[in-house]
Formats: sequence, C-alpha cells, structure tokens
Amino acid sequence: MSVKRGHTDEVLDVAFDACGNKFVSASADGTARVYNTMTGACLHSLVGHEGEISKTSFNPQGTRVITASSDMTSRIWDVEQGSCLQVLQGHTDEIFSCAFNYEGDFIITGSKDNTCRIWKATHPDE
Repeated sequence: MSVKRGHTDEVLDVAFDACGNKFVSASADGTARVYNTMTGACLHSLVGHEGEISKTSFNPQGTRVITASSDMTSRIWDVEQGSCLQVLQGHTDEIFSCAFNYEGDFIITGSKDNTCRIWKATHPDE
C-alpha cells in the first residue's frame, strides 16, 4: 500500500488513466496532481483554478486531464507538460462533474446552474 501526500485540503476525486500507469487527484485546495502509479512520484501539480476541484478525469488516450471546479470553469490539461491547454467557461455556478466521451473528442460538464454542457475537446469554444 502507498499513501500520497501533498494536497493542503481534502481530496475530492481520483482517477486512473486507461492503462493504469498514471492517476490524478483533485482537491479542495484548488489543485490537481498527476502521479506515476508505479513509482508514486508526483509528475505535475496542476495549478490555475480559483476554487476547489470536485471532479477529474483522463481522456481515453491518457494525454489530457479535465478538471471541474467551484470557480465555474473546467480546464483541460496536458498530462506530459502539466500545462493548462484550455479554460472552459460558460456555466454560471459551480461545476461538479466532467468527463470525456469514449473517443475523447467530446467533454461533458455538469453544474449547480442546472445545466450540462457538451464541448468539443479539440475546439472547446464551439
């Protein structure tokens, strides 16, 4: 068994990539962390949200992570670089859930504003 530390507030969600080689944790501290499953090393701390991150998920290819936050945004992150690729804006209240579809070309987000939004993963502003 292994214990991962580093967040400064409660961990609200975790997810493995499809191969199980990496996992991501989402926290009330406003960060997500990508880890190597085998070594336990933290590969990246994903920083940029201004509120807690309630949900996270990998795309099927394991190259992107999506995060959902109380700051009314979701973000798409590059797993290898640890950089934010896109900020998804449009919800008017906290976002509680997010997921990629099976092919990884669409993202769905669910919010406290009583809506779900579907975004193109390649061009989320469309």
